[in-house]
Amino acid sequence: MIPALEKLEARGYELHCVGKGWASSLLEGHGWKVTPYPKAFSARVETLKQLRLSVAPTITNSKAINAITFATSFSSAMDMRFAGLRAYGYAVEARSFLLARSAPIVYGEHAMHSYWRLASALLGDAEPPPPAVALKVSDRAKREAALALADANVSSNYIVAVPFAGGTFEKLDKRWPHFATWVAQCAPGLGRDIVLAPGPDEIELAKAHFPAAKLLPNLSLGAYAALMQNAALTVSNDTGPGHMAASVGGKLLSVLGPTKREQWGALGERVSVVQSYPEWPSVERVSAEVNRLLAGT
Repeated sequence: MIPALEKLEARGYELHCVGKGWASSLLEGHGWKVTPYPKAFSARVETLKQLRLSVAPTITNSKAINAITFATSFSSAMDMRFAGLRAYGYAVEARSFLLARSAPIVYGEHAMHSYWRLASALLGDAEPPPPAVALKVSDRAKREAALALADANVSSNYIVAVPFAGGTFEKLDKRWPHFATWVAQCAPGLGRDIVLAPGPDEIELAKAHFPAAKLLPNLSLGAYAALMQNAALTVSNDTGPGHMAASVGGKLLSVLGPTKREQWGALGERVSVVQSYPEWPSVERVSAEVNRLLAGT
């Protein structure tokens, strides 16, 4: 979504982002303020309404589009309509009547390309998307990551492991089942610290299944991105941190099972992929690829 937001900003739009609470830290390097989006419908509508009123004096054309929803849910369009916003979005889930204008969606294309195409349709151009996302990391996030590494006594040539993943892909588990085995059996021979940055709900799992790893719990997402930007390598499931590693130019090995790589795979010049399903990639195969990638550092 970042390239699409950058495109809108470059064309003169003043961005007022609304999203999950963690988005503020992630987008801090771009200078975009993110208003947390409540869970309750009435609170969501009120949040959007207050944003609309705050920018109303700067809008001279009452018929102009003043919101864009990259989400494809019915509720995202309904929230904006009830808040009095004239929103633009994809014509899916029978929600076109809630939008001021809509665009046809192309199913199966990469998510980044889909967001870019929506912004391009609003702007009326057909400029091709960039090859990858370029996430900017703030100085504050870099300092937070550096302090966490120092506190945990992590060596400078560390490897970040991302064994956790929220959600599923078409009801199939996205987590490489041999992650703990690889860390326990193969990682010690690499002579590098293995670092995990578990969230609050993952700390006990990390301690139980990855006892040899050095834990940096509860990092902000901005600091997590900085951590992976400077790592010798990040080894990740199909999950958000893997995409973050790629977007900040970090070296990434993405271990995939059922995920559709062409639609959801991480994008970047330093991204490598090991994938097979229903038989997941073996420990030996992943270890060989890790060794190959580290040999190039």
